[in-house]
Amino acid sequence: MNPGIYIQIPFCQSKCTYCHFASGVFPQELIAPYVDAVCTEISQYRQFLTQADLALPDAAPDTIYLGGGTPSLLSADQLARILGTVRAAFPSSTAWTEVTLEADPETVTAEKAIAWRAAGINRASLGAQSFADAELRASGRRHRSAHTLAAVEMLRAAGITSLNLDLILGLAGQTEESWQASLSKLLSLRPEHASLYMLDVDDDSRLGHELLSGGTRYGAEQVPDEDSQAGWFDAACAQLAAAGYEHYEISNWSLPGHRAIHNTKYWQRAPYFGFGSGAHAFNGHERWANAHDPATYVAAITDGRMPIEQRQPLTPRMALEEEVFLGLRLLDGINLARIERDYGVNLRPRIPHLIEARAVALKGDVLRLEPARLSVSDEVIAELLL
Repeated sequence: MNPGIYIQIPFCQSKCTYCHFASGVFPQELIAPYVDAVCTEISQYRQFLTQADLALPDAAPDTIYLGGGTPSLLSADQLARILGTVRAAFPSSTAWTEVTLEADPETVTAEKAIAWRAAGINRASLGAQSFADAELRASGRRHRSAHTLAAVEMLRAAGITSLNLDLILGLAGQTEESWQASLSKLLSLRPEHASLYMLDVDDDSRLGHELLSGGTRYGAEQVPDEDSQAGWFDAACAQLAAAGYEHYEISNWSLPGHRAIHNTKYWQRAPYFGFGSGAHAFNGHERWANAHDPATYVAAITDGRMPIEQRQPLTPRMALEEEVFLGLRLLDGINLARIERDYGVNLRPRIPHLIEARAVALKGDVLRLEPARLSVSDEVIAELLL
């Protein structure tokens, strides 16, 4: 599988209560030097990787993913400059099969959408999160339901016909009725791709910290319980299937021919480049990440220093765990015989118990999670790897 390219744009208008990504509200005057730094890192990536004694395969990348943060905050010229720099740095990549831009609905305009398409962007991922304005307000989102509806219309009119819409299960104040209304609205828009995420609860987000510490800020007391979320998720699986969507990864559905090519690389452990602050990269046997703070990242690039601040060589055990954990996220499953052969392990003694518990299914050498257990997949995979 060809490598992919991920470009991190960390700038946001506000920080959502549930967000734990490497993004934030940074000074606007940092955007221009940040774009300069990203373009420099891309154009000089061979020098930086050599300096760090790192290398990626020679295969030409074929996907680009502009994530964040809110990449759609950049001007159309800035985005076009970044994409032009990628094309110049990787001239052997003559066919970019998928170029995705993450966008917040309120940042989309008709003019921007036309310029994005002209720059080569052929897929957009809209962070709708909910179609209930009260839930959006409680989460710290700037957009409202009407912005999402307008953004979809403008993107389609501009010729960006491959769209993804995100929804989140577990937002503060969410009820079964409001969740069902959001899902129904998504289905009425019929995006080519849909992502449904259950709320992540960890200390890296403000809401997650409140939930873990028993606090009440950010609507923590109004977050639906895990059993409710799991039930709503299972019902959503059935509704999406009935509407013609293929459930191909735990949190992702697509109409035929519209799987997310770039994101599938992560689940199949393909190598990928990462550019920008907080961006991660992988070469098959080592993972690394750039400095998370944008100002620190810009300073390193400006001084000609490699921006990498984290490195993690993978042991055989770590690689095995990734193969299983990431591979089982895909509903196609994993080839158990290949994994056991490649890593010299025998996982089969642990499988009968999971089959009996209706957590997994084994057909030939292919091991899959049972659809009814997708909402508790982490626990099932952890038990397999014990």
